[in-house]
Amino acid sequence: MNDSPSSALVTGASRGIGLVIAKRLAAQGMALTITARDQGALDALVPTLTDLGAPSVRAVSADMADPAGPAALVEAHRSSYGDMAALIVNAGVGTAGPIASYPAGRLDKTLAVNFRSPFLLIQAALPLLRAGASRRDHRGAKIVVLSSITGVYAEAGLAAYGASKAAVISLVETLNAEESGNGVSATAIAPAYVNTDMSAWVHDQVRPEQMIPAEDIAILVDALLQLSARSTLGPIVMARAGTGGYCA
Repeated sequence: MNDSPSSALVTGASRGIGLVIAKRLAAQGMALTITARDQGALDALVPTLTDLGAPSVRAVSADMADPAGPAALVEAHRSSYGDMAALIVNAGVGTAGPIASYPAGRLDKTLAVNFRSPFLLIQAALPLLRAGASRRDHRGAKIVVLSSITGVYAEAGLAAYGASKAAVISLVETLNAEESGNGVSATAIAPAYVNTDMSAWVHDQVRPEQMIPAEDIAILVDALLQLSARSTLGPIVMARAGTGGYCA
């Protein structure tokens, strides 16, 4: 495997932030495993990513609410590439509602997709990431997790969502304490509203042109993957221009 290209696994890759990240990594020549729930949408992306420069693309559908999903994804990646240079944890669910009336079932799903799934995915991927780090001893292996500014600064109506995103920030920081000495480091990106269909529900309050472009997230991910293994970078909060920086 030493002569094989570096590889990355990108969750939520069929649209939005994940798609833009996958395209940027493909253009950098990385082999990819892309995942989302819709196999057809993933399959349709394979030629595009290959044309951009990805030497290989594995498309694997998965429901991130399924506890068995993360391990199956990592095994699919391992069978294709052997190790992993980057894990991009982007898949998530957006949800809003006041604490007083928030349904317990929706709380369980929010935590399952936004926290349990990243935890299990990182856990399953660590052996591959350690192997990837040993092959890229200067840069190591990287994990980038998409959190949210609401995981840093509280916002009314977003208690469950913000708590799930705060949890992944804590997960990432603990991962660095445990694994950065093995060459595996992680960063959580915590943006305000990003201009994707996931944010369409708030267009009556924040216009798309006022939101952060998804391309800005991909540029930052690309930069994080270029850092050496000798440094770690804590949570990155990305605010919208024209705001005070403490709200979505």
